[in-house]
Amino acid sequence: MHNILLMSDEARSAFIAMKSREEHKLAACCEPRDADIFWLRFERYFEDLYYPLIKVYGDYEDAIEQFRILFDHMVEAYAARPQALRLLDLERQFTPQWFQQPNMVGYTCYADLFADNLNGVREKISYFQELGITYLHLMPLLEPSPGLSDGGYAVKNYRKVNPELGTMSDLRQLANELHDCGISLCLDLVLNHTAKEHEWAQRAMAGEEEYLDYYYTFGDRTLPDAYEQTLPEIFPNDAPGNFTWYPQMASKGRWVWTTFNEFQWDLNYTNPTVFREMVDLMFFLANQGADVLRFDAIPFIWKRLGTNCQNQPEVFQLIQAFRAIMRVVAPGMILKAEAIVPPDALLQYLGVKSTVEKQCELAYNNQLMVVLWSSLATRNVSLMTQVFHDLPRTMIGCAFINYVGNHDDIGWAMTDEALAAVGENGFLHRQFLNQFYTDTYPDSFAKGTLFQFNPETKDARITGTTASLAGLEKALATGDSNKIDLAVRRILLLHSIILGFGGIPLIYMGDELGVLNDFSYLSDPLKAGDSRWIARSPMDWSKAAKRHDPNTVEGKIFQGLVHLIKVRKSTSLLHCFSYFQPMWTDNEHILAYCQKRAEGTLMVLANFQSTEQSVTAKMLEYGGLIGKIRNLLANNVSPIIANERIYLQAYETMWLVSDEFTLF
Repeated sequence: MHNILLMSDEARSAFIAMKSREEHKLAACCEPRDADIFWLRFERYFEDLYYPLIKVYGDYEDAIEQFRILFDHMVEAYAARPQALRLLDLERQFTPQWFQQPNMVGYTCYADLFADNLNGVREKISYFQELGITYLHLMPLLEPSPGLSDGGYAVKNYRKVNPELGTMSDLRQLANELHDCGISLCLDLVLNHTAKEHEWAQRAMAGEEEYLDYYYTFGDRTLPDAYEQTLPEIFPNDAPGNFTWYPQMASKGRWVWTTFNEFQWDLNYTNPTVFREMVDLMFFLANQGADVLRFDAIPFIWKRLGTNCQNQPEVFQLIQAFRAIMRVVAPGMILKAEAIVPPDALLQYLGVKSTVEKQCELAYNNQLMVVLWSSLATRNVSLMTQVFHDLPRTMIGCAFINYVGNHDDIGWAMTDEALAAVGENGFLHRQFLNQFYTDTYPDSFAKGTLFQFNPETKDARITGTTASLAGLEKALATGDSNKIDLAVRRILLLHSIILGFGGIPLIYMGDELGVLNDFSYLSDPLKAGDSRWIARSPMDWSKAAKRHDPNTVEGKIFQGLVHLIKVRKSTSLLHCFSYFQPMWTDNEHILAYCQKRAEGTLMVLANFQSTEQSVTAKMLEYGGLIGKIRNLLANNVSPIIANERIYLQAYETMWLVSDEFTLF
């Protein structure tokens, strides 16, 4: 066999040596054809894993032995991969754009809050199908630390499901049935840290030298103080500083690096054994049926003195190695980066220049979420249009995850430069948004709460459900039907953008029903200090029962989303790989952009004002649409054009296409 891609002499020599030395292991555990497939993949991705591992760990004395152990684990995981998943691997290698198709529509939820446990989720698969979901992200479900666990992101045991949710067998059964229904499963893998109750951490606490090296620990404050000079605080109110003192650790006491919380210990990836341990966990979860692994807190996994210890070069080298290894063992599974970073930095997690198709396939489009909420408050799309013009273009083989609501908070991560470009002061604009979304600004329609308010800098983030932030909570309290209608329109407007944008749209649990803020968390001592729980309420199935009634709020939102999803799936123009053309309009309330592909153009027009607005009909010409224009969201009816202007109702979105077009 030989690879059609050129391999350097160094890598070719290393590959041949490894194959001749290790070939017998494949022969012993695999059928000849399966062994051939393994070697073909290993050869194809050898350079992608060889060079980053050499660069990061090549100077270690035991580097060759570490590589051999890693290879053994790859063989074991490959041989253990269930037959159904092997076939899925082949299918997805035949259709590598499977996750970029317009039929990909996501939903995210906590298993316990959605349906009590994993078996409950399995019984609700028909609900996902009714909505049109093809991608399900179940929030952390592995065994967490007892007590405080950061919503499950402090993992005690990566190989065991939280007993309150079920068993690993239940998870496999759920994954199988989701696959049968055409739904992909996304699971969280917390890479940066473990719970302090994890076996590795407990053995480190006992002073075992091998496991002390799994974490960053220090005998005094010399290095922690040096690092702190350039480290930000993630949770300044609840977890100030980045290091925690454990007086009983290793008999004399040690400082442990704890970026997020005292109970979450940062792993030490300068130790190649930690890298291998995490790869083993990826194999394990992939073989349970996971289609996507969400790399939680991935920007933080490499530390460097004098920096903020985020987005370091080694992060991307390790991601490249992770991906290449998984391409050999379980190529049907893809990786998603949870990297809430500026757009230019975010693109690195998807691959740029020589790393295109070598990083994560998916990454969260936090910037889109932020400017959506900003524009909804200001009724002005100038900032969003500016950000769209500055947005780096995604490369081949990757996609953004676009979302409105989520389990976390909204941090106003727009740059001062982008704000200045549209005449806004960065500090004042963020203060306005915090006031608007906490209902302390005149004429605000929103109901949210502050998260991690810093009294010195006045910086804060916002928490709340989509419905409450979009005005439904206040509107229902007044009983004003017009205000309720406007709130429903805002909710559908926001979702019409994420569904009409290149990438995978992700709907947060309950947003499809207009679920409101839930303050019951205040009565739970383990949650009361974390206002993010306001948007983590149990699924209200009594509200879901109203989803078929078009006269109810629930019915209007649910059926509105079902319509948007069906239309999205009906057109190839919303494929992830398209040319994105943002456009300035002559109306600051109306957003405009085009998604262009060889087969045509889709123009999105969206009114962010609560009254009827119009935009020049020349936008159609600017976007390359000619001939008869159809609005896909209005059953292909032509938009209203009068006096050479296109009219949009309050918070209306149009997806416009034509039977004739010019691509550029």
